[in-house]
Amino acid sequence: MRRRGTATAFGAATVLNAVANWKGSAFGVDLKTSAEVILDGPPPVKGDVPGIDDRLIVRSVERVLERFGVVAGGVVRTWSDIPLARGLKSSSAAANAVVLATLDALGEDLDPLEATRTGVAAAMDAGVTITGAFDDAAASMLGGVVVTDNRRLELLKREEMESEVLLLVPAEKIFSRETDVRRSRLLAPVADTIFDLALAGDYPRAMTLNGLVYCSALRLSSDPIFAALGGGAKGASLSGTGPAYAALVEDENIGDVEAAWLPLGGRVIRTKVNNRGSIKGPGWRR
Repeated sequence: MRRRGTATAFGAATVLNAVANWKGSAFGVDLKTSAEVILDGPPPVKGDVPGIDDRLIVRSVERVLERFGVVAGGVVRTWSDIPLARGLKSSSAAANAVVLATLDALGEDLDPLEATRTGVAAAMDAGVTITGAFDDAAASMLGGVVVTDNRRLELLKREEMESEVLLLVPAEKIFSRETDVRRSRLLAPVADTIFDLALAGDYPRAMTLNGLVYCSALRLSSDPIFAALGGGAKGASLSGTGPAYAALVEDENIGDVEAAWLPLGGRVIRTKVNNRGSIKGPGWRR
């Protein structure tokens, strides 16, 4: 019997990168990935996304099938407007969308955090993450801003946040597996301080400090952070391990921050914090 499911998940941007101390914080952004899963025969599951490594999305389907004891094969497809390998959580969004689409195809449900953990497990299986990126995955799945313990896969805090967001997206790509983990983990004492700021709800200051220390650790430019702050951003950071940057901006300062970023090269994207989280069933598709 042919079974079809669809879902849409969202990207995210960083408040605190979890590489240093396994504690992370991120907020959802209104960039989307949609997935379609068709189960129509015996294994295997195959990915149909030309030009992109399909291990993550295939493993995401398999993890859900294993969870419910279903033996089936078929095809999984994704469509996205999230720039790939820029630190904007394209992998977390893809895993979430595929997990939800597979649940939709099966007519099953999981608690949102359990669905998130399923996608994180698939990402670890596929080798596309260092810490499991539970913070990024939770922000994508739940929306709003989250603070997490990535080692324990625990959600410590989640709240809605209203803000415009600007993203500076350079042309080059940086994959998480290329990160200098040793240098990043030297930042653990500083990351603990940033974690305290995030838990206290001071997200703009937390993300700015995060950006400055991780730019140094990863040998990336901090110029976009200073440019954004000079344009009136509330906070700005390297997102993930880069190379994209994110800024929280009040409406009246969007033009000034955008003008400060344009001379730096790359693409500037205007978006906003996504508070509604991911959607199982029919949704957006490019």
